[in-house]
Amino acid sequence: MTLVSAADVAATTSVRDAIDALEAALRGGLDPERDAPRSRLTTAAGELLIMPSTLGAFAGVKLLSSTPENPARGLPLIQGAYLLFEGEDQRPAAVVDGIALTNLRTPATSALAVRHLTPDTATGPARLTVFGTGPQARAHVAAMAAVREIAEVTLVGRSPRRVDALAVEVAAAGLPVRTAAPGDPDAVAHADIVCCCTSATTPLFDGALVKDDAVVVAMGSHFPDARETDDALVARAAVVVESRASTLREAGDIVMPVAAGVLTPDRLVTLADVVTSRAHLPVQGPRLFKGTGMPWQDLVVAAEIFCRITGR
Repeated sequence: MTLVSAADVAATTSVRDAIDALEAALRGGLDPERDAPRSRLTTAAGELLIMPSTLGAFAGVKLLSSTPENPARGLPLIQGAYLLFEGEDQRPAAVVDGIALTNLRTPATSALAVRHLTPDTATGPARLTVFGTGPQARAHVAAMAAVREIAEVTLVGRSPRRVDALAVEVAAAGLPVRTAAPGDPDAVAHADIVCCCTSATTPLFDGALVKDDAVVVAMGSHFPDARETDDALVARAAVVVESRASTLREAGDIVMPVAAGVLTPDRLVTLADVVTSRAHLPVQGPRLFKGTGMPWQDLVVAAEIFCRITGR
């Protein structure tokens, strides 16, 4: 059995590799609607999350702990491992660092959505705004740069110290960067891409500010009573989701507008249908991708990592 560290993941599998693997899986017929639901167990310190999936010769499960008090201790909110099985005998093939896998597959899924949700009329470099200052915010900057040329990155966060630290990293990667305070309308009004990478439970901005040709990614929440975007955006936008079932079970950005009568489930378009051209989005209006993270994404990217490490 192969033990795959975070360093191994970084050395072998780029975010572009992960994006392409996810796209190939969807084009190859993978149906996210058939994926097993995420299981949760409440613990004294937070939650345990169990995420199994299967595809072809591979099967696997991610086991994660989510500990809300960890960031204040200087520790990751999410920790865990992925166990990959292979072949007809379902032998254990690899154990993959769970943080590294999550920090790769999540932005890769978002970037795959942006690759396909970007309007055909979009020309020139994109202005990117990222809400959040944690690992997902950092990874989403790199992932967006893998699918769009970036003119400027605007970082928005509650902690000026953390925003400034992330700005230094983004600048070191060669991207023009500026910072904005929460509530600054220009951060959203001028953006071509908005990525919400936070643990917020209430909307981060006024959806009326979003440009008609902008793409918004909301990936920070997988609880039905938490959201990063508001009804104003949902009412205007073409709404794309990973799967209808998981979204209506877990995604507060969608569950709450549906409960309020702002959105009907028949308006939801799946990412698989967009990627395979079975669905076409309206030409006018912003486009919202809501992701909660699904087990199939972990499996596809873990298998890609394993194949690259073993020279398959």
